[in-house]
Amino acid sequence: MRSGAPDHFVQPRFPWLIFIGSSLAATLTGCWVAAAHGAPASSWALNIAAWGVGALVAAVISRGGLGLGRWWPTLSLLGLAATFLSPGLSGVHRWIQLGPVRLNGAELFLPAMIVTLAARRRSPLVTLLVPVAAMIVLAWQPDASQAAALAGGSIVAMTVVDGNRPRRIVGALLFVALAVVACLRPDPLAPVPYVEGIIQLAAAASVLAAGLAVVGLAGAALAPLLLARLGSTAEDFTPLKAAAYGLTTYLAVSAAAPAFGAFPVPLVGMGVSPILGVWIGFGCLMALSRRSPGLAVS
Repeated sequence: MRSGAPDHFVQPRFPWLIFIGSSLAATLTGCWVAAAHGAPASSWALNIAAWGVGALVAAVISRGGLGLGRWWPTLSLLGLAATFLSPGLSGVHRWIQLGPVRLNGAELFLPAMIVTLAARRRSPLVTLLVPVAAMIVLAWQPDASQAAALAGGSIVAMTVVDGNRPRRIVGALLFVALAVVACLRPDPLAPVPYVEGIIQLAAAASVLAAGLAVVGLAGAALAPLLLARLGSTAEDFTPLKAAAYGLTTYLAVSAAAPAFGAFPVPLVGMGVSPILGVWIGFGCLMALSRRSPGLAVS
């Protein structure tokens, strides 16, 4: 990106506030529902703590304080591979064990991976091969919802940022094929009410709670598009557009997946990984919107 561009060509305060309000509403609603149905305080308190920690980390990232653009895709692949170092559950390997805390590798790493790869406009093969490698790991774990979300986000981002049509077609076919493989793999794990079934529990507790959870999820997923719209007058808008569209697609597929099977509900369900992962991804997008030298590596 050209060094003569202004440091701040968008005013990201409004999308930032939309994301804060929406993600907080979704998280707090899930915590209230879990508590109302007898979930231990330790589970929903961790979600609240993760939201606060994620917000702080995203604020630092948004100012270019961590320079994630160059090394996050590699870290993401290593993190996904590390899920096989843990014993797993019934042959399923999706988590990284850190003492008493289990982190879902895909939910933690994929949002920011989509954004940081979109920033690498001059590395089209990297933007294709890294998510393909991640998809192979997700199919192996297996993790059907995250494989579908990564496939959707990667296809959309690649369509925007990669001008080579044959490569886009090949990439899309690979993503779809690997997502199908992940969806067809047997998953022996039983759904957990506070994770996969949290929306049903919310509806049972209060129609208002269920509606607030859905609205919160929708607002968090759409917030990246507001950043893209504000950046539409930028001299080189393509990486930001690709990152925003890719992140929104990933979030939308992740949020919609529980309607089609026993998949975790991000932000609302009990689990710190999607909360931290979404915050890191949005922080990277904010950094890209400001043309942070540490993120925009194209």
